[in-house]
Amino acid sequence: MRKNSTKLIILSVIALICMLLFALYDIQGGFSYAFPKRLERMFAMIITGTAIAYATVAFQTVTHNRLLTPSVMGIDSMYNIVQTIIYFALGSSSIFVVSRYLNFGVSIIAMVLFALILYRFLFRADKYPIFLLLLAGMIIGTLLGSLVTFMQVIIDPVEYESLQARLFASFMNVKTELLFLSAGILVLAFLYGTRILHKLDVMALGRDNAMNLGIDYDKMVLRILILSSILIAVSTALVGPITFLGLIVSNLAYQYFATYKHSVLIIGASLISIIALVGGQFLVLHVFNLTTTISVIINFIGGLYFIYLLLKESRKAA
Repeated sequence: MRKNSTKLIILSVIALICMLLFALYDIQGGFSYAFPKRLERMFAMIITGTAIAYATVAFQTVTHNRLLTPSVMGIDSMYNIVQTIIYFALGSSSIFVVSRYLNFGVSIIAMVLFALILYRFLFRADKYPIFLLLLAGMIIGTLLGSLVTFMQVIIDPVEYESLQARLFASFMNVKTELLFLSAGILVLAFLYGTRILHKLDVMALGRDNAMNLGIDYDKMVLRILILSSILIAVSTALVGPITFLGLIVSNLAYQYFATYKHSVLIIGASLISIIALVGGQFLVLHVFNLTTTISVIINFIGGLYFIYLLLKESRKAA
């Protein structure tokens, strides 16, 4: 435990250095204008990274698979379909686009309702194993992705260009007016999530062992999946979808800490996530000079890392 505490301190120091560099390095123009703007973006990255880290680690615990993330359930695809339908049916001048609060609320409600309907249908009467839930999520996600592509092909080119800005994660155009609302929702989610950390440790032992130790397994799985959906929905509605971030930070946390304790794993994954987002955005600003975005870099590295994990698991199976 002392060794893990040292590792957490090291990650905390690196995260702090990344935050100081991002907030203070090479500020041009008025300090009183630029510094608060940087703090807002950094705050958005911290709450986004922490939400994705918690949601992914908890999701992988209940699915007993370290290659899966909540994106597999099609939640990211639901965000894309909601935005595309709004632009396709109502246009970029509609109140659902102009009002960020309304757009934020509609997006979150649609994503959480989608997850609730999916879970309720597949968990009804406890008839279905969790792999069926995952398979259904992947199929529905693919179906929604195809529908999004179809509508984007026939949409007005001007509307399409405006829509693309919403479908890619960007920390340069963070919806700052939504930060405190998002933070409030996430704080409530984290308070509940903190109370069930010890149950996640037990659930990692498997269904039979967890039930023998007094855990209402199916009820807890449902709660954790809903909690993960809320965390992913809020972070996605705030900055846009970042597909592979959860996969990267969760697996790095497993390898770095080598423990079953979720109190350590989730804090570690959150710190790695903050380092990746804040440090990555610093590189995008001062090394790549905004020629790319942090989401492109993360998805590129995450895609390669995902292939590496697949090959590693296939070798183990062989």
